[in-house]
Amino acid sequence: MKRFWLLFSQSTTVLLAAYFVVSTLKPTWMGPRGEGTVALLQAPALRSGEVPAGSFRLAAQSASKAVVSINVSKTNRQSPAGADQWHRFFNGEPDGEPDGASGMGSGVIVSDSGYVLTNNHVVEGADLIEVILNDRRRARAKVVGTDPDSDLAVLKIELDRLPVMVLGDSDDLQVGDQVLAIGNPFGVGQTVTAGIVSALGRNQLGINTFENFIQTDAAINPGNSGGALVDANGNLLGINTAIYSRTGGSLGIGFAIPVSTAKQVLDGIVKDGRVTRGWIGVEPNDLSPELSETFGVSARSGVIITGVLQGGPAAQAGIVPGDVIVAITGAPVDDVSQLLSQVAALKPGVAAPFSVQRKKQTLELSITPGLRPRPQDSRR
Repeated sequence: MKRFWLLFSQSTTVLLAAYFVVSTLKPTWMGPRGEGTVALLQAPALRSGEVPAGSFRLAAQSASKAVVSINVSKTNRQSPAGADQWHRFFNGEPDGEPDGASGMGSGVIVSDSGYVLTNNHVVEGADLIEVILNDRRRARAKVVGTDPDSDLAVLKIELDRLPVMVLGDSDDLQVGDQVLAIGNPFGVGQTVTAGIVSALGRNQLGINTFENFIQTDAAINPGNSGGALVDANGNLLGINTAIYSRTGGSLGIGFAIPVSTAKQVLDGIVKDGRVTRGWIGVEPNDLSPELSETFGVSARSGVIITGVLQGGPAAQAGIVPGDVIVAITGAPVDDVSQLLSQVAALKPGVAAPFSVQRKKQTLELSITPGLRPRPQDSRR
């Protein structure tokens, strides 16, 4: 019996060794494999709740809930904005339809009370505004107030359990920071694109009266206007507003209004029904060699005043054409954009010190700003 088991074990060992050698060196001798069988390498499955390295999944999921699509209907009336073909395209208005007939845009829910931030040019002149949430709920929106100077508007909707966007800190942004743009481009549905902050403090673009844009290369297209620019944590950094494009589509140059500006506008509109800004009644221009020669001024920096409103705050304080404003409340003024922003930040009715260069003489004048008049129409 012992001899039998020894013979059996030796035979089994020899057969297994032969099978291993043949299957390794001559696999075709073992017969054809099943049709279509391919050896593949499969990545290990992610654990529950695990996020791939470098993914913006959590930020997109968090922020997208509070980004809405906005549909507007307008009567057939001519407006400076409606006559602008570029404006029509960016707003998603089809060619060949009456001015202001319809349009699309985006918005951001910033309060569980139903307040929605968007662009003024999205809802300007609208008779009917419909807001569509990411969860497919719809609601009619009313305009609480608009601020054409910054191209912002505040809407309000009446719905329960609203998702709310967390406000970030746009003042801490640096060039190179990663950002996401969320909106409804071309009306195809909510879309998330990624990029970086390309530049900060962009101005003199001729888009708004007060410009301090965040520039990004995250793709922004028609219909994205009023949507959210968020950081890698899903916090709101800005309201997407405009693009630079020769074709109407994204070329990687988009602009967003910082959330710090949007919050100021939101607070002013909700509390007072409008944004309160200072105003002194002057016509400013950037200082140039030609203007310096014309007015005979020796200042090398500042903003030259080429016109003064009769009876306005600046005229009452003694400002005359040819004066160069070099500082306001001690802060230097280098260009028109800075002048407008610093004057707008002054409290109406409260005197503020202005440093003025008049020819070769330096003057310290006290100007009591008034309330900035509301623009008659959109700069767009």
